[in-house]
Amino acid sequence: MTEPHTPPPALSADDLRSAARRIAPWIRQTPLLPSPTLSEALRRPVWLKYEHLQRTGSFKLRGAANLLLALHERGEIPEGGVVACSSGNHGRAVAWIAGRLGVPATLCVPDWVDPVKRDAMEDAGASVRLSGPTYEHAEADALRRTREEGLHFVSPFDDPAIIAGQGTVALEVLDELSGIAVVDPFRLPEADLLVPLSGGGLAAGCLIAAKERSVRTVAVGARRAPAMLRSLEAGRPLVDVEESATLASALSGGIGEANRWSFHLLHDGLRTDELVTIEVGEFEIHQAVRFAFRELRTVLEGGGAVGLAALMSGDPVVGHEDRTGGGSGELAERRGPLIVLLSGGNLAPETLASIMSQASVI
Repeated sequence: MTEPHTPPPALSADDLRSAARRIAPWIRQTPLLPSPTLSEALRRPVWLKYEHLQRTGSFKLRGAANLLLALHERGEIPEGGVVACSSGNHGRAVAWIAGRLGVPATLCVPDWVDPVKRDAMEDAGASVRLSGPTYEHAEADALRRTREEGLHFVSPFDDPAIIAGQGTVALEVLDELSGIAVVDPFRLPEADLLVPLSGGGLAAGCLIAAKERSVRTVAVGARRAPAMLRSLEAGRPLVDVEESATLASALSGGIGEANRWSFHLLHDGLRTDELVTIEVGEFEIHQAVRFAFRELRTVLEGGGAVGLAALMSGDPVVGHEDRTGGGSGELAERRGPLIVLLSGGNLAPETLASIMSQASVI
């Protein structure tokens, strides 16, 4: 593996704590609940972080709020407002916090954006622009508007304030677990934190929080949305990584050749063994969404369910053969707490109905 470009300045857990204080009035502290069914299946304590119950329906509000609030405090938001590119959840978060701050927001989205997410952006007062057939088209449109209209670009993942904000969810989890009598408050031996992997902002922020407590971060990517996975394998940010349609559409899109923050943090985590990656397929993602609805009585979108999907391969909980040759085997061998971040719940009702009827095409 080759070394990446010159690393950016370090981010620390103190940056995450500062973000947590800033955004506290604007977000929910979402539930952390044990899963007896999964704990029995994996023979280790399994906890589920219900972050899909966050305002706007995903973890994305944490990063967007941290950045926009910091800019607002410093008086650095231009008159024209902010612009972002998004496949849905980031745009919804930016629209929500911008609306409450009275900041104009322009959101560039791919043509295939989920109508549920698009409607929510518009309902929050944002201007939504369909920018073309791919996420890359949306990103190019947002960056063009940044230059031509003098707007502030709100990155979905490659910004220190975004990463620090996203990482607050891990601080919340680990602080709560450390308050449980059976857990060492300073160390969580053989503990794993499973988080979705796309552009890497969430995984990078969680990595910063987790390594302080000796917790391993497990970044779970979708096989049909592998931009960061392939980039980490190559040791450098890649462009034009082939993608396919996926139920985990929130994880789709490239990481940008100029990626400076999220790639470096994750690449460094791989080298120090504080991070591992898992890749899941469509079958496991669909099974995870079904499991969440049937067993947890909750609705997850595909991108928000990939942590559960990592447990689906060969897992007796869902009773099917291992289709990928990987996934939960190593996780079942460890004995510390396993925390799964359920990161997004913005799923169209008709999509859920199709998944539950097993009529969806994999």
